Amino acid sequence: MTRKSFFVLFLLFLFLGTVSAVSAQNYPLAVQGVKPPRLENPPSKTEVLKSIGNGVNFILGRQNANGSWGTPRQTKQLNIYAPGTSHDAYRAGTTALCLWALLEVEQAAKRKDNPISLKEIGVDSDRLTAAIDKGEWWTRDNLLKLRRSSADVLYNVWGHIYFIQTLVRMKDRFPDDKERKEWICSFIENQIEKLQRYETLNGGWFYYDHNETAKPSQTTACFVTSAGLIAFKEAQKEGIEIPQKLIDTTMASLKRQRLGDFSYLYGEYLWQQPRRGINRPAGSLGRSQSCNLAMRLWGDKDVTDEVLINWLNRLYARNDWLDIGRKRPVPHESHFQIAGYFFYYAHFYGALCIHEIPENERPVFKEFLADILVKLQEKDGSWWDYPLYDYHQQYGTGYAVLSLMRAL
Repeated sequence: MTRKSFFVLFLLFLFLGTVSAVSAQNYPLAVQGVKPPRLENPPSKTEVLKSIGNGVNFILGRQNANGSWGTPRQTKQLNIYAPGTSHDAYRAGTTALCLWALLEVEQAAKRKDNPISLKEIGVDSDRLTAAIDKGEWWTRDNLLKLRRSSADVLYNVWGHIYFIQTLVRMKDRFPDDKERKEWICSFIENQIEKLQRYETLNGGWFYYDHNETAKPSQTTACFVTSAGLIAFKEAQKEGIEIPQKLIDTTMASLKRQRLGDFSYLYGEYLWQQPRRGINRPAGSLGRSQSCNLAMRLWGDKDVTDEVLINWLNRLYARNDWLDIGRKRPVPHESHFQIAGYFFYYAHFYGALCIHEIPENERPVFKEFLADILVKLQEKDGSWWDYPLYDYHQQYGTGYAVLSLMRAL
């Protein structure tokens, strides 16, 4: 037998062995991992509430006079590319997360079971109400103006996505006000229409289009697409119609990016490099929670409780992979090309995943979530993971407050 023939047979044997292993156990690596032990001294409910209160007060203190959050200030030598109306997009996404967090705290304080007492967490009720009112005014005056940042940049998609979820909570604030509900629903529909307009040719969304075509033609990024699908599900629950074709194309894009272990390619353009560091489980650690959740919410039966639990196990057991990248000024300079801006994003979508698994499985993950976030809160009450002009503390705090609300 020649060396070439031997090599061909070896590859055939390896391929058949791989197929056999996958057939024997569907997605064998998807259920890999050990359940973390319960923490000996997890944060108490009082500590979590105090952390939420400090975060809320930070958000209140950093609101702009016009009701928005975030500014183009605090530049550094390495600034993220921001042509055209990029800062309008940054401000919209940041404002959505901050306003969303304040709305959830206000609604929790008004519930009959009263899980949060504003007085106990040190938040002034009148100040909170005034900030939300100002945020709503800014939304009404500015959101419909949000557009593509430039021919090659679409940072605006984040504002469209997160404002869908923020508007849903705004609608619930005064449920008996018919006129108010009508304009809010029209704004949600507008954001969905914008996302349909800016969807890539292959389905889903990306915040860059280096081809600069009218219909974005660069391939999608899985973590943007998953965030959009999750927002769509919330809108659908409120009776807002989502075009089925839009759901089908975005889900198909996510599925093409999913690997056998439920890691996800950073973007579909990396399909020929599935074992590149950024696409391996460690590199996908900040994305798999949102992607799995999106597919699950829209009916993908492959995303079982076991898959969600496994990726929550990984999020906490391997949290240092994400933490090493936190606060680094250069995107993707950390191990497995992890970018700092995935840190609080990952924990927020991890928090959403916790509420999708069986109730008896939730306590250990809530404890880990609270333990990580409470310890990382800055002295001024903020959280941040990546220096981005004057937006990072605000959006990071919005993510963290929303996460801690789900850890209660």
